[in-house]
Amino acid sequence: MSTTAEPTGTLTRADFQSDQETRWCPGCGDYAILAAVQGVMPDIGIPPERVAFITGIGCAGRFSYYMDTYGMHSIHGRAPTIATGLVAARDDLSVWIVSGDGDALSIGGNHLIHALRRDVPVKILLFNNRIYGLTKGQASPTSERGKVTKSTPDGSLERPVNPLATAIAAGATFAARAVDRDKAGLADVLRAAAEHPGAAFVEILQNCPVFNDGAFSHVQDKDEAVLHRIPLEPDRPLRFGRDGDQAVIRGDDGGLRIVPGAEADDASVVVHDPTIADPTAAFALSQLGVDTGHVPLGVLRRVPSTPWGEGLVAERRAALSTVDDAQLDRLLAGPDTWTVGGGPDA
Repeated sequence: MSTTAEPTGTLTRADFQSDQETRWCPGCGDYAILAAVQGVMPDIGIPPERVAFITGIGCAGRFSYYMDTYGMHSIHGRAPTIATGLVAARDDLSVWIVSGDGDALSIGGNHLIHALRRDVPVKILLFNNRIYGLTKGQASPTSERGKVTKSTPDGSLERPVNPLATAIAAGATFAARAVDRDKAGLADVLRAAAEHPGAAFVEILQNCPVFNDGAFSHVQDKDEAVLHRIPLEPDRPLRFGRDGDQAVIRGDDGGLRIVPGAEADDASVVVHDPTIADPTAAFALSQLGVDTGHVPLGVLRRVPSTPWGEGLVAERRAALSTVDDAQLDRLLAGPDTWTVGGGPDA
């Protein structure tokens, strides 16, 4: 896909800010994510007229109105489908999807999975606040077991969906996680996603101050974050906490375990490598934090990609160039059925 940056003069954040009033609840994490995306766009170097944001339904769906780019507020769960069609028609665009945990993982779960397995060249930002916010506080696919909400008054009985594990299992060639309030970390992940040629999946842990306040306080609040964030840096041992007092090692069962740093010698500590072709390593990382509260942040997986649709636009244009208006008219006005291989006049 031809979405590499071209000399366009100096781009600024203002070039990507629309004239629409930004309206989310006070304190919503969406504000921080919007600011981060608008701030990173000039670094990517692609002008606004070659960028498109496709959003689903939910609070995150407003995002397309606030970017001064092309965009569409699509129907529930179908943003990946619409974005795939756009990529098939316009391979000169940088296409981004913004979706929430309900929109992407409930009604849109199948569309998300297929966009990832096909490696469609889109950048998928999943805002995860573990609740349905726009419809006023029902349990979402990522809500924790036992969560009391308006739709689960006795507590949710269901095991939550792990967005990163789902993406990696679907074959995502790029999978990452960031936190809404971590300005530098979020920006780094967004830049890395923009550079990836195929489908790039980014889960962003986001606070909903009205219906699920503090869901990720353990990685958002300064005092707690240092204890629970596991920074992922390529070729660096996974030691974290205060002065590296915790470490990630591989257990006897093949999974990853967190142990006190003093109990782990350098040889036993896992060294992070997001470029490993086998997805097992990235999948194991995605399992950390599901129950322990220790959350890996950064790029879990980043492997070579052969994006879906490479050369598709050129092929379609070449095919259309051989069809005249009369042929198209006969096709459109012809019978409802025709013989495969025989054309509409068979």
